[in-house]
Amino acid sequence: MTIQMELTVQQLAALMKNAAGVAVDPEALETAADSGFDTFGLDSLGLLGIISDLENNHGTAMPPEAERCRTPREFIDLVNSTLAAGA
Repeated sequence: MTIQMELTVQQLAALMKNAAGVAVDPEALETAADSGFDTFGLDSLGLLGIISDLENNHGTAMPPEAERCRTPREFIDLVNSTLAAGA
């Protein structure tokens, strides 16, 4: 059985709240996925917390570029390609 590992906008919104303390509506995040993380109140330390949670939950190291992602779409695309490569 193959387990699909993919980060969704809804999961990213939950990670933003749990790992960084930033509450964001998943629909707003999806609508403005090309806006900067700062638009949603997420800073670089919050992004590092999200990356750490993802690495712990999936057992896959995220590439250094993950820390430099500026938008939710860019981050989700990078995470999903990393998870797919590690599957």
